[in-house]
Amino acid sequence: MSLLPDHDGEAPPSPEPEVETLPLVPLRDNVVLPHQLAPLGAGRDRSVASLEAAVAAEGQVVLAVQRESELDEVGLGDLYPVATVSQIGAFRRGAAGAQVLVEGQRRVRLLEVEVGEQWIAKVVAVPEVEPKGTEIEALVGSIRQLFGDYVAAGAQVAPELAAAVSRAKEPGKVADLAGTAPDLDATDRIALLQEPDVERRLRGLIPLLARQVEVAQLRNKIQQDVAQTINQGQREAILREQLKAIRKELSELGGETGQEEDLRERILAAGMPENVQQRALKELDRMEATPSASPEVGMLRNYLDWLVDLPWQDPEQERLDIESASRILDEDHYGLPKVKERILEWMAVRQRVLERRRAATEAGAPVPPPLQTPILCFVGPPGVGKTSLGRSIARALGRKLVRVSLGGIRDEAEIRGHRRTYIGALPGRVIQAMKQAGSRSAVMMLDEIDKVGLDFRGDPSAALLEVLDPEQNWEFSDHYLEVPYDLSQVLFITTANVIDTISPPLRDRMEIIAINGYTEEEKLEIAKQHLVPRQLQQHALAAEEVAIDDGALRILIRNYTHEAGVRALERQIAQVMRKIPRKLVEHPEITRVEVGPDELVEYLGPIRFESVEAEPEDKVGLATGVVVSEVGGDLVTVEALAIEGRPELQLTGQIGDVMQESARAALSWVRVHGSEYGVPESFFDDHSVHVHVPAGAIPKDGPSAGVTLATTLVSVASDRPVRHDLAMTGEVTLRGRILPIGGVKDKLLAAHRAGIKIFLLPERNRRDLHEIEASALEGMEVVYVRSLSEVLDRALMPKLEAPPHRRPVGFGAQAGMGPALPA
Repeated sequence: MSLLPDHDGEAPPSPEPEVETLPLVPLRDNVVLPHQLAPLGAGRDRSVASLEAAVAAEGQVVLAVQRESELDEVGLGDLYPVATVSQIGAFRRGAAGAQVLVEGQRRVRLLEVEVGEQWIAKVVAVPEVEPKGTEIEALVGSIRQLFGDYVAAGAQVAPELAAAVSRAKEPGKVADLAGTAPDLDATDRIALLQEPDVERRLRGLIPLLARQVEVAQLRNKIQQDVAQTINQGQREAILREQLKAIRKELSELGGETGQEEDLRERILAAGMPENVQQRALKELDRMEATPSASPEVGMLRNYLDWLVDLPWQDPEQERLDIESASRILDEDHYGLPKVKERILEWMAVRQRVLERRRAATEAGAPVPPPLQTPILCFVGPPGVGKTSLGRSIARALGRKLVRVSLGGIRDEAEIRGHRRTYIGALPGRVIQAMKQAGSRSAVMMLDEIDKVGLDFRGDPSAALLEVLDPEQNWEFSDHYLEVPYDLSQVLFITTANVIDTISPPLRDRMEIIAINGYTEEEKLEIAKQHLVPRQLQQHALAAEEVAIDDGALRILIRNYTHEAGVRALERQIAQVMRKIPRKLVEHPEITRVEVGPDELVEYLGPIRFESVEAEPEDKVGLATGVVVSEVGGDLVTVEALAIEGRPELQLTGQIGDVMQESARAALSWVRVHGSEYGVPESFFDDHSVHVHVPAGAIPKDGPSAGVTLATTLVSVASDRPVRHDLAMTGEVTLRGRILPIGGVKDKLLAAHRAGIKIFLLPERNRRDLHEIEASALEGMEVVYVRSLSEVLDRALMPKLEAPPHRRPVGFGAQAGMGPALPA
């Protein structure tokens, strides 16, 4: 049986919706709902043309919302499907576009959009059935109530709109009018426009209005609280002005001035922690209650001035641009890869920690702890750029730099400050530096930390333990301030020439970064890239007026300076530069001065240092070694003579206790094993041996000359010469084992500079060669040895036929020793 009715009883078919063709204007981030009266501005030529076409016709225009507001050229797919047919009430054409007043009438659905000189849309009406029933009436009543509360809470709603919402009868019209609330987001209004079902539109509008009512009420409450606070503040201001006037009158009679109120305002504006602010206000009240003639007033005033002048607030977001920091470090300093790598690593980790803390804060998750700031200690000889490197790091980080010199400090109060019970008391140097920096995230250079002294007034090194400990310095206590101060954001960089004089607990808190002396090639590049341009600028010389060739710079490095750094080199370059302006002034015809090796004698006089080179020939009783001092590495020879007579070992050349013990251990080994290398059995029973280490005016010590001393003794006892182009270093035991030593880089570079071809190095020092570039040792063979037998096999040459060992022979082996200090 068919479910369709007979033809006679068949209902008439629904009429097809009528397709209309109307001008179209796309809207950016703006929505016009039916029954809404709104002003619009049109700037695009097609939009203006569409409005003009609509005005020329019946005044109706389709207003559709763009999906992406940045687009200038739009089609059907770039518009939301449901639009509003609006009636143009007023139209005005201007130079920059057109201004219109429109009133939304009904919803339509876009079918097609034609793009030409204007936009034309084909649309069909969206059928809208007004629902009935008590539930709809309840929804409409709720919206009217919420809209009334929204207006009552102080929302910027025109009175006409509020009246229209209360008078509207149709549920759809109520929803559309209430949807024009000015605080609703554009996305919410677009959703209301796209919803054809009236009931769903009403239900969706209720939570939106409820949220806006809550926001408006909260905003109203905030404004009332602010107004109340302002009124209270005005009352306090009036009273304070009156108090100032009274104090001004009193000051004319010799009483108090009105400066206390200014100080109170500074305390409140300093951003101090709560406990510090309370302490400052308490001291201020105490000062106000103290007679002005009392000396305590001045002490309290100084104390409060220190408190308010210190940086208390959180530092601003610092610059963490790794590429820029790397470029700045390379611009300011040549080489020093380990230091630069460490700083860039810390910056990268800090950037990630800050990003994670920021993300956790935004997500409401537990915030990870902040990154502890490293305590760096640059150790190296003078003039290698430790202090200037600190300035470069501060510039790379975008932080302020403050420098504190610790050389010669012997009083603990210099670090922690003096207690206020003393006349003229001041905070310690750390707090003074923080005031100078004006920021809690400064870079603080603690120079010459190895020269901190100790006497009856205390140990400054012990006071530095708290400053340089990340676990403690977040609440550093200064004796003068007597309140905790946070130093955890400060990047501390200390410098030292040696680490032996730094106390072990203090050394344990710092990350030691060794900055050894520069090689000749590194000094040459530093001079070309930094020293010469700087001296040209300081002496008002242009680059085209002076030319110093590489040969002249090498002679300056080798024969006019003797240092690990480049400080003396810069002084010599400055001395050369001083001669040139005078020459240019006295001889105007000279426009360019060439400085080569021949001109250096004219400018600087004869050379001051002879280049240390290897011995020219093999000799008996003479071996070559290397020493390490504050100016880097250098060659030294160990000499020995065998003399017939009472057996003894004589040591000269200001040799220290450790080196003397090394010599005795070497002699014991040679007496036992010497016969293996041609030493007569009874040689040491009827001969005395004299070992001398030039230069005699310079103290020497350390165990690393053991292999050199042993080689010299075997050589002089066996009449076998030592290779002149070979140097050695290493500590020797009674069993002939070779132990590792320090200062490997400086020793190898010194040997290479002197023309040594073979360098004997303890096997366990193989790991230290990664610090040296292979090009720096080109032409020199490094041989690793484990025992004294391997050393002698390499170092000793066949026995000479004449002269015998008893006649004075050459001078010992070139030996590796410990630090050599100037006399």
